[in-house]
Amino acid sequence: MENLPHETRDLFCPSLEEIARVLSDGMKSNFAEVKADVVDCPDLSEQPFTLACKGLGGNPKIVEVGGPPYLLPTVNREKVYDLRKIAAVVGSPSAFIIGAGAGPWPYANTNCEMAANLHLKNGETKNLTWIGKVNPDDGTNLAEQLPSDEMRHALLSNLYFSDGNPGQVLRVHCKRRTGSQDFITSIRTTLQNFYKEKPVGLGGTFLLKEGTAKHHVMPDFSSIPLNTDEELNTWLKFYNFSAPLVSVGTLVTADPGLDLRVQHFHTFSHHGEVGHYHIDTQPDSVEYLGYFTLGHSIHRIDRPVVTHQIGRD
Repeated sequence: MENLPHETRDLFCPSLEEIARVLSDGMKSNFAEVKADVVDCPDLSEQPFTLACKGLGGNPKIVEVGGPPYLLPTVNREKVYDLRKIAAVVGSPSAFIIGAGAGPWPYANTNCEMAANLHLKNGETKNLTWIGKVNPDDGTNLAEQLPSDEMRHALLSNLYFSDGNPGQVLRVHCKRRTGSQDFITSIRTTLQNFYKEKPVGLGGTFLLKEGTAKHHVMPDFSSIPLNTDEELNTWLKFYNFSAPLVSVGTLVTADPGLDLRVQHFHTFSHHGEVGHYHIDTQPDSVEYLGYFTLGHSIHRIDRPVVTHQIGRD
């Protein structure tokens, strides 16, 4: 964990009001009802979001650690990271951290998914992070909230760092999916089509208020190499999770030469479901409510030297 390679780039930061106008227009090709606006952030520590801080404001950063090449085609078990160390590397030793990643297999005794949700402040930690595992006996999804002192994750993560302060945020409310793109892909591609090569990064959370959604959970590490997306998807375990579901993660509209995973959100619930969000499965009734804000910079930690594009979905 010492001397982790660290690269950083500034992100393009248009106004939230402009982003709201772009999404209100562009997302109509994918959802029957779309409303994007700028609001004072609600208290995200309360139900239904239950995040570790009230808001998303203050010193906002997008952080990507490791990557799929540390999992595929075969796992590199040495890649285990401490979020306190990551916070120090990016210059935010006190931070609210949310996002998607691989969970701490040394704690779980198996490969697992992580929905990071914690607040580091003055040496103390409020850790509400969840992990999702595959039950080896029957293939069901097992969800667990980590102990307060377990702040490791493995292999890869896409995280949003902030001070967790109140302030204005981008609210995106959509109902009834009419197109082929999931909620996050619709946001990302709409912004990408407008801003082109300018990298815009968003971090935050969204609620699946109604409906069900396809998720995957990684089983324990594969004993054979996984060399294609087809082989990967055969290995993964897929589930339909039911609302209400809370997802946390990041998206970036363009890669400024850092070998990024351009979107990554993981879901947790209080009814025992944790995994990697793909897309809703009841488009006629689905309803999303998301709160996001802009990252001012992107930090790339321990980028794999040998890379590939497998497992980026």
